[in-house]
Amino acid sequence: MASTPTDRRTNQYQTSQITLKVWHPDCWTLQTTERVDAGLIGHGVYHHDGIVSGRFTAYADTTDQITELADAIEQSPLTDEVKLINEYFNPTLRTDAAGNATQELLVEYEPNNSIHQAFVSRGFVPEEEIRIHDGYEYWTVIVAASRGTIRERLEDVRTEMDAEITVEGMKSGQTDASHCGQSMQLSERQREVFELAQREGYYMWPRECSASDLAEALDISKTTLLEHLRKAESKILGQRD
Repeated sequence: MASTPTDRRTNQYQTSQITLKVWHPDCWTLQTTERVDAGLIGHGVYHHDGIVSGRFTAYADTTDQITELADAIEQSPLTDEVKLINEYFNPTLRTDAAGNATQELLVEYEPNNSIHQAFVSRGFVPEEEIRIHDGYEYWTVIVAASRGTIRERLEDVRTEMDAEITVEGMKSGQTDASHCGQSMQLSERQREVFELAQREGYYMWPRECSASDLAEALDISKTTLLEHLRKAESKILGQRD
C-alpha cells in the first residue's frame, strides 16, 4: 500500500537519538584528558561577551589525578581561567556517579575551537551530559531529520571543524531502550572500564585478554580494575551494589 503524505512527513521528521564519538583539533578538553588519566563530564556552556563559561565535573580514581587534570587545564593555552566550585555553594552540583574522586570546575575559554555551536546550529540537541576521556568527546544528541539529512549535517560539521566523528549508535522512538537504561546506571569510570573489557574480548570464551592486560592498558592496579568490573556487572544485571 502506498504511503500517504502524512506517513512520509512522519518518517522524514522522525526524531532520532544518536551517540557520537568526536575528535577535533585545538580542543583543551581532548588534549588534557589524553595526557592525564582522568575524565570530564560537560554539563553546560554559556556565552557572555565573547567568552564561553563551561561547567564540568572532573573525575578519576584518585584526588592526585584530579589535581593533575585541573593543573593541565589551567596551563593549557586554549583556556583563560579555571575555577574550582566549592560544594558548599550548592551541594546538588556534585556528580556522585562520575567516579571515586570528583571536582566541579568552571572553565572559561574562547568559543572558536569549541565544536558545540557547530552541532547545535545544525539541530543536534545534546540529550545527555557530554563525556570526555582519553582524548575523545562522547555526545548523545537528538535530532529531527531524515537519515540522509543527518549524514549531510554531520559531514558539514566534519568539514567546518576538521573533525573526526564516528556514529556509535542510532535509535528512533521504536527502538528498545532497555540496554541504554542499563548502561546509564554505570558511573563514567565503570562504563569506560566495562566498554574496554567488551572491546578487547575480556567477556569472550576463551578470553582474548586478561584482567592484567586491561589494568595495564588503563594504568591502574588489577584490584582496582576488577572492582570497577564487579560494580558494573552488578548494576547491569540489576543487582544492588
